Amino acid sequence: MVSKVIPVEPFDLVVFGATGDLAQRKILPALFRRFCAGQIPHGTRIIGAARSGFSTAAYRSQLAQRLDRDISLNNADPDALAQFLQLVSYVPLDGSSESGWSDLHDQLSVAESGRVQVYYFSVGPALFGPLAERLHSYGLTNAATRIVVEKPFGHDLASARALNRTLASHFDEGQIYRIDHYLGKETVQNLMAVRFGNMLFEPLWNSQYVDHIQITVAETVGVRGREAYYERSGAMRDMMQNHLMQLLCLIAMEPPAKFDPDAVRDEKLKVIRALDPVEPYHIVRGQYAPTHPAAGDDDDYRQTVGDQRTSTESYVALKAHISNWRWAGTPFYLRTGKRLAARSSVINVLFKDAPHSIFGEEAGRHANHLKIRLQPNEGITLSVTIKEPGPGGMRLMDVPLDMSFADALGTKGGNPADAYERLIMDVVRGNQTLFMRGDEVEAAWGWIDPIIADWQARGDVPKPYESGSTGPGDADLLLRRDQREWRGINP
Repeated sequence: MVSKVIPVEPFDLVVFGATGDLAQRKILPALFRRFCAGQIPHGTRIIGAARSGFSTAAYRSQLAQRLDRDISLNNADPDALAQFLQLVSYVPLDGSSESGWSDLHDQLSVAESGRVQVYYFSVGPALFGPLAERLHSYGLTNAATRIVVEKPFGHDLASARALNRTLASHFDEGQIYRIDHYLGKETVQNLMAVRFGNMLFEPLWNSQYVDHIQITVAETVGVRGREAYYERSGAMRDMMQNHLMQLLCLIAMEPPAKFDPDAVRDEKLKVIRALDPVEPYHIVRGQYAPTHPAAGDDDDYRQTVGDQRTSTESYVALKAHISNWRWAGTPFYLRTGKRLAARSSVINVLFKDAPHSIFGEEAGRHANHLKIRLQPNEGITLSVTIKEPGPGGMRLMDVPLDMSFADALGTKGGNPADAYERLIMDVVRGNQTLFMRGDEVEAAWGWIDPIIADWQARGDVPKPYESGSTGPGDADLLLRRDQREWRGINP
């Protein structure tokens, strides 16, 4: 099955921080793949802007080396790279001073009126305000201007509010795209399709039939290369406040009246506002430690960040409750961590047992289980109960009905569209459905801040856990107290 590609009109896209890791590893490769797919037309202008003193020719040469591997990975026409590079130019520019802005203005001033202009802030949050201010002062905005803002969007509620005020002083909310790449994943979007497009699921999607829901985002990597950032954030700010919060909203939200950006985001906001405060004994913090004395440096969080007394968490698990009619009494268990046993992002929906078993105790307990795999191996598995084959009475067993996107949608052996491809093209089209609104971000921080404040007030110390494990043992106790257990961390 081949997805339909709908080209857009020529546009301008300026990537601030164009020599940085995110731009080189994600943003520009995503644009190249959309160009190869025929979605980005000739006449589009992609302008890299950063402090490095590259010429356009030097920048294209560096970019060609980075994108060359995409040709073989995506079976692209080798001539496509040369054609794509003709769309790319470079402007040396300092976001915190006046250097380079006149040159950027000269490049963009020839654009026809109403042409879509996208400014991608692939820089640290400290530059968001200065960039927004200079875009206006140099006359580089119009009604079709959009800005893309990467996380972290604030460090707490106060800083998020201040940042929202700064951006709102220069741009309307409809021009601000706060990006969370998790929302661009195919399976994440399929959460809405599975729920609201199938009569099979939506009538059962409530506390009457769902026993509990688990959301796991596990990583095998440590924090090496991001030590300074991670010491300021920790797992709660880095992952729970945005990625896991967004997954929670999509799995728990009410059906919007229509598939409209603000209608969807209104329902997500209601979920966050309905979250109960989390009790301290419903949270577990962890910090990875070496499995043995000869372990690698990145197996020890404290050694990696160079602080043997750090109390920053690399793992967090918590139990959340949503106080509304749909979910009253149904717990949501969320966990995320570094240096765990496998790289895996999974949502597990565990349904309740049948109210009465006609097969007797010897048949055991069996309940349906919906597993939504976000990465890797995107897909959905529904576990159903059947009779175990063979003679000897009615013995029951659980078997999966498995839909792997690679098999079902014809992407096996190829590469499905990356989240950044989808989200960047949504910005160009002006579709904000998969982007966070300002009040949504503030509401998430409003729920997270008291948790962090309580840790600091109590001098809470993260529990150590072995690198390559499933996390601290206390996280298992979090569910065992409720006579439940975590589903395995596996792809």
